[in-house]
Order: sequence, then structure tokens, then C-alpha cells
Amino acid sequence: MRSRLLVLTSITCLLFGTGSYAAGGDSSADNAAATTSAESGQAMTAGLVKKVDKGAGKVTISHGPIENLGMPKMTMVFHVKDPAMLDRLKEGDKILFVAEKVDGALTVMRFEQAK
Repeated sequence: MRSRLLVLTSITCLLFGTGSYAAGGDSSADNAAATTSAESGQAMTAGLVKKVDKGAGKVTISHGPIENLGMPKMTMVFHVKDPAMLDRLKEGDKILFVAEKVDGALTVMRFEQAK
């Protein structure tokens, strides 16, 4: 009986633990608070640039929750509003950005280097 209880307790801990491994694994953007862009007043999301694909006009970002899109933290690919924006990004950059849905595509509208 005692060993059965131990097994059930272990399974419960695994299933209902803190969830830190289930959400993507990269903690660089996990606890970063959203800030507000001085230029637009719109909330910005903290992110870490994982890949820049200039040929496709896209950037992969590991990011915290994106409030205006109702998205949880994750790593995903975004289009950019202006392909020239990609010239200012490189893998490993910590950024604050604003994303919006434009013609059905999630698009980085603006960004700034995180301080």
C-alpha cells in the first residue's frame, strides 16, 4: 500500500509540477515584464532572437506572452513590417517588440534592443 501511494504521488508531481519544462525551455524571455513603447504607447514584448532569415523576410523569436494577440510564451517565426529591419537583428539579440496580425500573418511592427 505504501509503495502504491509513493508511485501515485510521484506521478502526480510529474503531471502537475511547475510546468517549467513544458513551455519551451528558454527562460530568457520568461520573466521579462512587458514595457510600453515610448513612441506608440503600445505594450512591447520581451524576446530573444533565435534566427534571422533575410531571404524569407522572417525572424524567429523566443518570446514572453504577447498581450494584444492573446498568445502565451513560445518560440515562433514572425514576418517583419520592413525587410530592412532584419539588417539590425542578429541571433542572440535581446529585444522588445510589438507584433500584430497583418493580412493573416503575425508581423513584427517595430522593435528595440532590450536594455
